[in-house]
Amino acid sequence: MLVRAITAPVLRRWCRGRRGAATACFPLNRALLGVRGAEAAVFLQGLLTNDVTQLVAAGDAPPALYAHALNVQGRCLYDVILYRLQGSTAEEPHILLECDSSVLDSIQKHLKLYKIRRKVTISPCPDLSLWAVIPGEHSSLPKSADQALLLTPDPRAEVMGWRLIAKKGANLAEIIPGSQVGDVQDYHRHRYKQGIPEGVDDLPPGAALPLESNLAFMNGISFTKGCYIGQELTARTHHMGVIRKRLLPVTFPEPPPGPRVPAGTDILTESGKRAGKFRAGQGELGIALLRLAHAKEPLCIRLAGDTVRLRASTPQWWPQAAAK
Repeated sequence: MLVRAITAPVLRRWCRGRRGAATACFPLNRALLGVRGAEAAVFLQGLLTNDVTQLVAAGDAPPALYAHALNVQGRCLYDVILYRLQGSTAEEPHILLECDSSVLDSIQKHLKLYKIRRKVTISPCPDLSLWAVIPGEHSSLPKSADQALLLTPDPRAEVMGWRLIAKKGANLAEIIPGSQVGDVQDYHRHRYKQGIPEGVDDLPPGAALPLESNLAFMNGISFTKGCYIGQELTARTHHMGVIRKRLLPVTFPEPPPGPRVPAGTDILTESGKRAGKFRAGQGELGIALLRLAHAKEPLCIRLAGDTVRLRASTPQWWPQAAAK
């Protein structure tokens, strides 16, 4: 099954910034797990923040969903993207689960812990490769391709382009004519510029809170689906409507000294108040958890005795009300 995506308006505006650039395909350090069986969706429904039953519903079901798996305290354990592989509701449900490759073993153990007697099989997919596809200014995607298993819009935000799942060793030039294999560091720089967290560096297991991590902005949570592990704190925070901290993209005037800014480095206001903590970054770009009350102020961090300035920004793809 190949799903063709249409370039959305927000993505088109970003593409114009890559004037003349070809479609870039980035190999991702993410793993894929196959979750297959009659109860696959029902099984995942109780473990993830999003409504997984959408993937196997009749009619216009989405090909991909973003979600988090939470611990019982309501903090993020794993960020995942789910993909529907079966072509129709008449087929046995087959869902691919994308996760950070460093937690592949632990997420398998997590799933099997709750599997009990469910009619579900869980197995890695080492024969498949996962790619992020960021289009060029005038690029288009094919309607069909033999070597692609799935080509679908990234469910988190329009600015993230597409996700491509193909067989290992597939020829990307045949799947997406005129495309080029890009440096994955450029993909991460794009993510940080857009404020999109991904993986354990950006979302530390057992520490990150889903709503502070903008899960609702990235279509990653259902507030009507019913119970799942970690739901209580998330639902209470949502209904109270008070979120004082959020992950935001941050920019340094120039790359900070040293190989990287240590995760958890305090971010301070000019007066020395703690405004938040740095999570991860690439060169002069990064992502940080900041108190919204200080997000528009001049900010700095202290590295090796030096004061390094940085600024936070609000992503253009955020809902308009949230950007105020």
